[in-house]
Amino acid sequence: MDSRLRPKTLLHPLRSLSPCRILANRWSASSMMLIASLVMVCSSPQDASAQPAVAAQPAAAAPLAVPSARDSVVARTIAKLMPENHISAQVLNDTISQRALKLFTDSLDPLKLYFYQSDISEFDLNATSIDDMVRQGDLALAYSIFGRFIQRVDERVAVAQELLDGDFDFTADESIVIDPESAKYASNPDEARDRWRRQIKYSLLDLKDDGKDQAEAVDQLKRRYTRYARRWKQTDSDDLLEMFLTAVTMGYDPHSTYMSPQTLEDFQIQMRLNLDGIGAQLSEKDGKTTVTRVIPGGAAAKHGKLATDDVIVTVGQDDSGESVDVVEMPLSDVVNLIRGRAGTTVRLGVKAGGVGNVEEYKIVRARIELEESAARGEIIEHTMDGSPETLKIGYINLPSFYLDMESARQDKQDFRSSTRDVRRILQDFQAKQVDGVVLDLSKNGGGSLTEAINLTGLFIDRGPVVQVKNSDGSVQQYADEDSGTAWDKPLVVLTSKFSASASEIFAGAIQDYRRGIVIGDPATHGKGTVQTLMDLGQQLFRNNRANFGALKVTLQQFYLPDGESTQLKGVLADVILPSITSKMDVSEGDLKFALEHDRVKAARHSVYNMKPADLIGSLRQRSMTRIAADKEFGDLLRRIELYVSQKEQNTVSLDEEQFMARRKELDSQKEEEEETLETQLSAEEIYRDNFYNREVMNVTHDYVDGLRKQNLAQLN
Repeated sequence: MDSRLRPKTLLHPLRSLSPCRILANRWSASSMMLIASLVMVCSSPQDASAQPAVAAQPAAAAPLAVPSARDSVVARTIAKLMPENHISAQVLNDTISQRALKLFTDSLDPLKLYFYQSDISEFDLNATSIDDMVRQGDLALAYSIFGRFIQRVDERVAVAQELLDGDFDFTADESIVIDPESAKYASNPDEARDRWRRQIKYSLLDLKDDGKDQAEAVDQLKRRYTRYARRWKQTDSDDLLEMFLTAVTMGYDPHSTYMSPQTLEDFQIQMRLNLDGIGAQLSEKDGKTTVTRVIPGGAAAKHGKLATDDVIVTVGQDDSGESVDVVEMPLSDVVNLIRGRAGTTVRLGVKAGGVGNVEEYKIVRARIELEESAARGEIIEHTMDGSPETLKIGYINLPSFYLDMESARQDKQDFRSSTRDVRRILQDFQAKQVDGVVLDLSKNGGGSLTEAINLTGLFIDRGPVVQVKNSDGSVQQYADEDSGTAWDKPLVVLTSKFSASASEIFAGAIQDYRRGIVIGDPATHGKGTVQTLMDLGQQLFRNNRANFGALKVTLQQFYLPDGESTQLKGVLADVILPSITSKMDVSEGDLKFALEHDRVKAARHSVYNMKPADLIGSLRQRSMTRIAADKEFGDLLRRIELYVSQKEQNTVSLDEEQFMARRKELDSQKEEEEETLETQLSAEEIYRDNFYNREVMNVTHDYVDGLRKQNLAQLN
């Protein structure tokens, strides 16, 4: 494969929606799932609203003072590289400036709870100057806006604490705006106070619905708002630079971002699927770092003492380094202290079960393979109702198109990649005489372009997989050059609105070659752009490995072999299965400043006879008949209808009786939504046996059976 492809990536366009995710040490404004250390993070459900957009190194409880000379250099470099490399070739101008300002203020105050309208009007005086400022490395405006934000946070939290000491009338006929686009900034302190009074009523009702009494709910909110203010004040210069410059780059398109040094490291961990750490899943509960899981085979598991529900209160380095108190410390910073080079020692001060005396555990860090984020396969023996035949269906869960880029560049023989792992699984399926394969990309948000091409090559015998268009309009074809296939039996690709980028290249190519079928949501995410990572340290100092972070810039658009773009449109399913995800506003078209859809000339390629039109029609009809008769799908369809109706409401009543009635309706769909949004399977679980996946197996069974009958008819 052309080595020029190696650094190019098709990154996840969405924030992780899972309540558990691998922690990003810097919560950037870029919309990627990032991995920081193992030491996975689960947000506490009752405190989800307390999580700010940024987590940072511990710092003094005051706004940042002035940007550093290094930050100015980074800003000037971004201003130079964006117009030179972005597919639009657009100069950094007033239009980008205006977009950047709104994106930046929205990232700080998305619900319009903190800034006054007068603040926004004041900021708008510089709306067309950001381009000139960034070119000059002038970050004073970013620091000024952030300083004003911290001031407003202090003011609002003080008001909130005062209001929480008072009484609330839960019978009043009033409501709260829950749609950020419909919300307005307060014009004066009285309006701000009323907004917060309503916000607090909403939160109190929410906590009451969770079983808290009034006193417990008030106490929890007081602690929540205090922590929220403290966390924002712990923002460091890297965090602020990342937020501001990402607002500038996302003024071009939603996938161009600036990665701080920490975010870049996190991304590299995600792509190579390994890291050095202790192997524990952590969460923050009421300011305490709590162990929610010890990863089997990891350093903590081998140590033998750290257990679920333990609370970590101090962290020290090596055998005698000073121990740092981590109570009330942002979880990302606790992770920074715990992670480190394999073979080194970390000392954890632990309260077993969260109670009693503190005991010190010395754990030697080790290399941890993130197997739960790698391709995993399982053979499902499936029998259709009314059919005597049992088929072996191979199910592969592929969370991302990962590639250890650095090892691949160095031509190491054992580098990790999704293609290598899937090939190994397919070889096992072949040996066990599996009849058909389901490749689950329903939660796969992208990854390496190289891997999208190579993985497609496991199922086709040479030919163009993707076409890319550059900023000058030229189009290149990238093909699978390897002869032969790893799997020539029936293939079903499972997709959803969360399937993006590399997933769409793979699914679209399989469709264009008529090599298999796509089932799931009506369409995939609709991201048809290619990003590359530009290491700023290397850009600035060719022989210096200094980490200045990286620019992720959209430099190309991609097209399927038949010339169609997935941009905005996505890949359309051959067989549609009902799901709540199809109704969520999480597609490319829902993102601001997404590029337009177009197409290029079709590439010449072979076509397989594995997608006959009459068989596709039969698969659809049989699936619809089963779904119509299935009680669980019937319940799902009702939940979808309720979800859509609730989603269209911009306001929520704060009358307790009406609020609880609405919440009861929402709770009826809660279980399905949680299952749908959960992106992490357990360590042991590969295939989740539920009514939705059983229908996936039914369609696959029909597909395998239909192709067999077709081939038999051709032989006769």
